[in-house]
Amino acid sequence: MIPFSILDLSPVAEGHTVREALDASRRLAQVAEKSGYRRFWLAEHHGMPGIASAATTLVMSHVAAGTETIRVGSGGIMLPNHAPLVIAEQFGTLEALYPGRIELGLGRAPGTDMRTARALRRNMEAGAESFPHDILELQRLLGAPDEEGGLIAVPGINSHVPIWLLGSSLYSAHLAAALGLPYAFASHFAPDQLLDAVAVYRERFQPSVDLQKPYVMVGVMAAVADTDGEAAHLFTSAQQQFVNLRRNVRRPFPRPVETMEGMWTEIERIGVEHTLRYAIVGSPETAADKLERFIADVRPDELIVSTPLHNLEARLRSVELFAGLRERVAQVV
Repeated sequence: MIPFSILDLSPVAEGHTVREALDASRRLAQVAEKSGYRRFWLAEHHGMPGIASAATTLVMSHVAAGTETIRVGSGGIMLPNHAPLVIAEQFGTLEALYPGRIELGLGRAPGTDMRTARALRRNMEAGAESFPHDILELQRLLGAPDEEGGLIAVPGINSHVPIWLLGSSLYSAHLAAALGLPYAFASHFAPDQLLDAVAVYRERFQPSVDLQKPYVMVGVMAAVADTDGEAAHLFTSAQQQFVNLRRNVRRPFPRPVETMEGMWTEIERIGVEHTLRYAIVGSPETAADKLERFIADVRPDELIVSTPLHNLEARLRSVELFAGLRERVAQVV
């Protein structure tokens, strides 16, 4: 059956604290592990009151310490925000603490607004332009020692932490293919180039020491509940969040509302529904039908799901119900 994984942003729900958000991520990972998910990834975002995973490696350690077998990774670390040596040391440390379970997903977006990005990167242009070089540097720092006695990362050297490339464009597809890396596409919020990017990646893939054939994971958002109506109600939190992003309104992750009428303009509705068009929202039967069509169109090697729901128990229930769709999807694959 196609593997399922989880993408989490440690949402700080309206009325709750950062500590509660971080503990909720840990609880979600425990349920995901029990439900048979392969990976639990956390995303780096900054300056957002509704997201608690800015210090991504710290949150990864919090999650890994509370689980036993599920792989814990970054989805992703925004590499231009950091020196490769620092990331190698951090992930080398995580690998030493939780051997065989740590993964490093890399992106090049700022993960925030431009003012915060400048505070993180200092030199915006150089950070983005050096992205391919920094990936190669990270591979070297996490790999075998350099015979010439060059720069080493301690911890980090010989850790061989698996590296993934994340993206939402053809640029990332070309780069992942050229470097022979596994590729994760952010179709949960950037659907437009999904099919083209997957095709480019598979057609241009160059085998590497780490990966002999292309491997692509794609993202979806999901709200699965006992009924279609309940799922749609729960998903209004995510819809509000995307409206807030478009308006540059920063606030905790909102509670669901009975209707989105009056919450967005017609233009905003069209834009948000377009952005979230791959979202799997509904009862298990409805969700299975939507997921079958998505899998049939994309044919991914793996699926990573984000469950942006305000209520923790509803999130846990959604993750459990979504896990139950694997057998249905297996017939499509």
